[in-house]
Amino acid sequence: MIRARIMATAMLFHDNDLLMMKRSPTRTLNPGMWAAVGGHLDPGEISSPRNACLREVCEETGLQEEEIIDLKLQYILIRLNQQEIRQQFIYTAQTTRRDVIQTEEGVLHWIPREQVLDREIPFIFHRLLEHYFEHGPTDHIWVGTAGFDQYSAPEVHWTALVDPGMN
Repeated sequence: MIRARIMATAMLFHDNDLLMMKRSPTRTLNPGMWAAVGGHLDPGEISSPRNACLREVCEETGLQEEEIIDLKLQYILIRLNQQEIRQQFIYTAQTTRRDVIQTEEGVLHWIPREQVLDREIPFIFHRLLEHYFEHGPTDHIWVGTAGFDQYSAPEVHWTALVDPGMN
């Protein structure tokens, strides 16, 4: 039986640094790896991943909504992991402050942009960061689906999410 896991995540920047979490080695998903802040949508948040993202950011960093500038949905990632379809809404934003709280989920660090990709990062998120650093913020949302290239190597396929009815 295939299950679904829906998540919301924020790539938070302050100046040229990205807030990243070195995940606790006891976490279920990607233990010990580096990731952005975020988590699962609660049942009442299914129609509003933005609200889930803000809640997760507050829980994991202490940053309040008014300290987050230009929160924008930039990516939707979809992948199959064994018998689970994972859908992740990725938002980007700037923060007004750098001081954050620490939680049991992992340790937060501000990483200079040029050092971010040197971390041990889950495959699909690593590809997202490469894409974002190459293309920057855009007016549209990108959908990334995990798959394989012509040589059977893991790859993320990127598509601009647009409404064809809006001309």
